[in-house]
Amino acid sequence: MNYRTLGRTGVQVSNLCFGAMSFGSIADEETSKAMFNRCREVGINFFDTADVYAGGRSEEILGRLIADCRQDIVLTSKFCLPMGKGINSKGMSRRHMVLSVEESLRRLGTDWIDVYFVHHFDAETAIEDTLRGLDDLQKQGKILYPAVSNWAAWQIAKALGISSKEGLARFECIQPMYNLVKRQTEVEILPLAQSEQVGVITYSPLAAGLLTGKYNGGAKPEQGRFVEHQGTQLRYGEQQHWDVAERFHKHAAERGEHPASLAIAWVMANPAVTAPIIGARNLEQLEPLLGALDVRMTPEWRQDISALSIAPPPATDRTEELA
Repeated sequence: MNYRTLGRTGVQVSNLCFGAMSFGSIADEETSKAMFNRCREVGINFFDTADVYAGGRSEEILGRLIADCRQDIVLTSKFCLPMGKGINSKGMSRRHMVLSVEESLRRLGTDWIDVYFVHHFDAETAIEDTLRGLDDLQKQGKILYPAVSNWAAWQIAKALGISSKEGLARFECIQPMYNLVKRQTEVEILPLAQSEQVGVITYSPLAAGLLTGKYNGGAKPEQGRFVEHQGTQLRYGEQQHWDVAERFHKHAAERGEHPASLAIAWVMANPAVTAPIIGARNLEQLEPLLGALDVRMTPEWRQDISALSIAPPPATDRTEELA
């Protein structure tokens, strides 16, 4: 296992982060424990969850699992998405934030959360108010580092500017979606992170399973997220996504690599990425994901894989600068 510094924090984290979204939903507590122990066995010290995952059960299970090794674990959680039917049980307001962090701390059985994410953008709340609330939580020791997920680059940059101007705790980590099929984050978010020395942990490295090889040959699923989850259908439903996956599967086979291992290794090899987030429903599914640690990705190989997909256009219209 290799370890990397999370942005400018000085905190050392494994270059794979395990996402506990499956805990308490598709993975029961026994299975969750087995996956957690396996991750610890290979040296993973970085675990990601959110209050909304399995309605809070993910935090509860993860909290019990880290109880005897809390000092060794770098723990993240999130707030913003609805956690009840109340009109104020969502968003990034100070009110919802304060209530959310107390509930997360209780479920996790810990006194602090290392990295605390704003899960989504809330246009109804002033960014300044959210940043002041996070600054207060940091001063109280309930969180160590504020962070942000699913924001656009301009929103992140605006927040960093406000934090600098007002002397507030700034976002020290970003959590965007990133995989061979979805590369939009390469345009502005990853360059922003490198410029401002912000850590990056990316989610969905396997494109909701599209890059795992189970849909090889153009086979379309009859059950699972691509059938049951509308968001997944909208995100990865275009034919070009399946075409990229097909080319990638052939490349992985030619190189003798498991496609899931290779897809994660490709994300991991981006110099702006601190750690991809992996997640699984059981030990059998977890093993090839951990196999990414054994892939010896070179810059040339990564470029060959990148050529299998469509690179996003640059942030400006000056496409001639790409030549």
